[in-house]
Amino acid sequence: MKRRHKKFAIILTAVIGLSVAALFIMDAFKDNMVFFYSPTDVFAGKSPTNKTFRLGGMVEKGSIKKSTKNLKVEFIVTDNNKKIPVTYEGILPDLFREGQGVITQGKLNENNMFTASEVLAKHDENYMPPEVADAMKRAKEKANKSKM
Repeated sequence: MKRRHKKFAIILTAVIGLSVAALFIMDAFKDNMVFFYSPTDVFAGKSPTNKTFRLGGMVEKGSIKKSTKNLKVEFIVTDNNKKIPVTYEGILPDLFREGQGVITQGKLNENNMFTASEVLAKHDENYMPPEVADAMKRAKEKANKSKM
């Protein structure tokens, strides 16, 4: 083989190797990505079934029910259009309370009850996660259109 052919074979092997590595990395990211959905998106069927996803919105006032026996908590997440009951067992963030923004991560069961494995609360009174703010804005616009 000529020197030029050897150089070409090495470059071709390197490009193929990098392409295969990039495909493996992209596949790993695809399996670990968790997307955000509002209650309206969930009711519209946009959320995955039997997969973990994030549900965000506001904790409905008067909906928090804490167990006295364990760390189980039930509450309702709303985007001012639709509501989804959430159950969570664990320690809640200090800033978790009614009327505040929240993002929960977990799965939706067959009874449309969201079982959260993680609960994230907003960290400042003036801050709302952009995903929650956008979802609530879309839900409000959709509700206004349906009233017309």
